[in-house]
Amino acid sequence: MTNPLREILGDLPFTAEIDWMLRSALRNRPRRDHFNLDRLQKSLPAAVEAVKPFAKTAKTGKKVLFFATLHYWIEQSAYLGLALAGLGHDVTLLTLPYSEWHKEKDKFTQRQRVLHTKDALASLSPLTKHISMLDPSTSSGQRLRPSTFDLPAELQADIQEVSLWDAQYTLMREEVDMNDPSDRALYDLRIQRNTFAAKAALEWMQANKPDVVLIPNGLILEMGIVFRVARHLGVDAVTYEFNDQREQIWLAQNSSIMQQDTDYLVEARCHLPMTDEMYERVADLENARRGARVWGKSKRLWQYVSSQGADTTRSLLGLDKRPVVMLAANVLGDSLTLGRDIFASSMTEWITKTVQYFAKRTDVQLVIRVHPGEKLVPQAKSMGTVVREALPELPSHIHVIGALDPINTYDLIEIADVGLAYTTTVGLETAMNGRPVISCGRTHYRGRGITLDPNTWDEYYSTLEKVLSNIPAHQLNEKQIEFAWNYAYRFFFEYPRPFPWRLMNFWDDLAVWPLDRVLSDEGMEQFKDTFGFLVGEPFTWK
Repeated sequence: MTNPLREILGDLPFTAEIDWMLRSALRNRPRRDHFNLDRLQKSLPAAVEAVKPFAKTAKTGKKVLFFATLHYWIEQSAYLGLALAGLGHDVTLLTLPYSEWHKEKDKFTQRQRVLHTKDALASLSPLTKHISMLDPSTSSGQRLRPSTFDLPAELQADIQEVSLWDAQYTLMREEVDMNDPSDRALYDLRIQRNTFAAKAALEWMQANKPDVVLIPNGLILEMGIVFRVARHLGVDAVTYEFNDQREQIWLAQNSSIMQQDTDYLVEARCHLPMTDEMYERVADLENARRGARVWGKSKRLWQYVSSQGADTTRSLLGLDKRPVVMLAANVLGDSLTLGRDIFASSMTEWITKTVQYFAKRTDVQLVIRVHPGEKLVPQAKSMGTVVREALPELPSHIHVIGALDPINTYDLIEIADVGLAYTTTVGLETAMNGRPVISCGRTHYRGRGITLDPNTWDEYYSTLEKVLSNIPAHQLNEKQIEFAWNYAYRFFFEYPRPFPWRLMNFWDDLAVWPLDRVLSDEGMEQFKDTFGFLVGEPFTWK
């Protein structure tokens, strides 16, 4: 709930500005919750000076619109924008300075955040321009005045779709009840904010005609809407996100990176043969996950218990000699799972109907692996809860492995005779072991000839019947297994691009890779192709 007094003050001219100036003069700025760009503001002047020599000699590049919201994306975007300016590109950083995408913030506080962002980014000029969606009096003569015009029907439909994903992402569940006042209020707020962002972005792009729009994520919140506006106008759009490894970035051109479109990777790389060293590298990664060890430059554990072996795991679960089907779930609310539905309306529906089907199949055993990542988002609706809602009395041949249960997923892959997957890479890893995998969500490895890919419920049930009636006949052949390993290598090691600053631990990475080092010959040797891809240039494989 917003503060009524601060709402009133927010409507009065110059109140926020006067308060901001007084507090700044007294070095007693107002508390800004999580939205704090003080560290960025202090560091930028030196960063700009470091980039100027490179920008002075760089060839003229592209006109780039760079959109960022939320303070952590703005911090990183300021530096990435400077790096692009140092490479000769004409960069405009468009910000939406708030941190509460899921609730209203009073107008007075929001105006202070606009002023704080404007001050923090002021030193970017003249290398990079800054404009704010929430400040009509922006610098460089570039004014944003979202008008009351009606958006095209295509963008209105985009807003409805993205706003629903926003609600699912925020609530950490797929069911958004429009009859529930709380759910409806959240959805309506996202409609309002996404409509505002669409109008502002549309007007600016039409007036300024950027060559390329650069956007984090590109799927949810205003990031997803700005991406949709760019594509509506036919403007190239590049989206990016980060995996668990430092000094790496995921990139996509003209699609949201969260959809993980790897067609270009398959076309360019998967026909090339694998070397022994490449097989060993994939095996090393898989063994690290099997052993519950961190790998490479990651601090993330993908499993919380080391492999105990197939026989021990069978004993722990009380499995007998009947065939084992493993269903590997995703984490609800992860933006990597949004918009991936094919024949099911949601992953929840898929799991519900699947366990109800297997309740009658006492000739096989179903093991449901709840994603260990649920540990990191305890507020998300657990897939274990979904199973219990579908089957209040769980049959003895159906087993649910909770996120914190001392069972290693890779032991389950070894045990499984058949795999079921929505979008998790466990489906790919199961195929690498030669097991038939039924792919039920729009995942990046679907349609590659290594999974069974039903498109309707009828096809899904038919596929289950065929596979379960003759499991050995559906084992992957040697050529398919070889492709699965080839694809895994490309996805894990070539799909991520070299990049100096991951979003998490950004300031630590910046200490290792300051701007002058990134733009030096040493930095360009590693990152030049990535920066080119970021502005829409084709990637050249080394």
